[in-house]
Amino acid sequence: MPIVDNAVYVDGRRIQDPVNLSETFEHMRDHHGMAWIGLYRPTEEEVAAVATEFSLHPLAVEDALAGHQRAKLERYGDVLFTVLRPARYDDTTDSVDVGELHVFVGPEFVVTIRHADSPDLTQVRARMEHQPELLRMGPEAVLYAILDQVVDEYSPVLAGVENDIDEIEETLFSGSDAGLSQRIYTLAREVIALHKSTLPLDDMLQRLLQGSEKYKVDIELQRSLRDVLDHVIRLNERIVAFRSILDNALTVHSTLVTQRQTDTSLEQNEQVKKISGWAAILFGPTLVGTVYGMNFDHMPELHWTFGYPMALGLMVASSVVLYAVFKRKMWL
Repeated sequence: MPIVDNAVYVDGRRIQDPVNLSETFEHMRDHHGMAWIGLYRPTEEEVAAVATEFSLHPLAVEDALAGHQRAKLERYGDVLFTVLRPARYDDTTDSVDVGELHVFVGPEFVVTIRHADSPDLTQVRARMEHQPELLRMGPEAVLYAILDQVVDEYSPVLAGVENDIDEIEETLFSGSDAGLSQRIYTLAREVIALHKSTLPLDDMLQRLLQGSEKYKVDIELQRSLRDVLDHVIRLNERIVAFRSILDNALTVHSTLVTQRQTDTSLEQNEQVKKISGWAAILFGPTLVGTVYGMNFDHMPELHWTFGYPMALGLMVASSVVLYAVFKRKMWL
């Protein structure tokens, strides 16, 4: 269902659960409250209704409908438009899935448009409703809670990536190369996508804090945003470290593969040397035997008394000489 949750809040308390958007707009005006509308993959008509009621900028609405936006924070008059790229780690496939969340924050409303299962905004709403003093601070407090949830959900993702890196490092020197290069490359691409999601958060939070005085943001809310910023900085530092480790792992793996191929080639060369040496040793007796095995009537030494012993001696001598030569050259 496109409308996941829909409520009107007054003084930090939930007072109405409208069944549709029209009732939400009516209750919000009648009670001078704050509307918090959660949409999941809404239709153009639903987004248009919200955009008309809250006078959302057409460019922001177009981005929300199109999706596939980079993480960013833009201000259109008194409305903030935020694009977040939450992530989750899929244990079944050992992969990172990056989603997309759009948040419109105005003086009296918050509209969230999700295009993926992550983040779990139900937890955010439950947390805010159990902290009316925080919800009383208005839409900016809701934006803070959403940012905090998105950043918190990055932690298990990094834990999963770190576990994958540990497995890669264990496999790296085990000699098992089956699919390792592809796994390193795939994980590196996922970490880059994750970094693209978290890196803009630093600037986004800095801008929110810089505008706190101008838009009269509560001092406690500013402190909470600074705490989220600290978490983001640490996240980005870990992700940068992961990228460096994976780059090094790919380089080391390529080096090890090349070294193993070289060792194999050298071993094959040694085997070829041994085979060639023994073939040469056997060639001498074979040549002598072939010559004296010809059935001609007139051959030197054919009727010589010492012809047979001499032929055998020549075979042995040639073999011994060749064996000594090849042994000295370390072919055998």
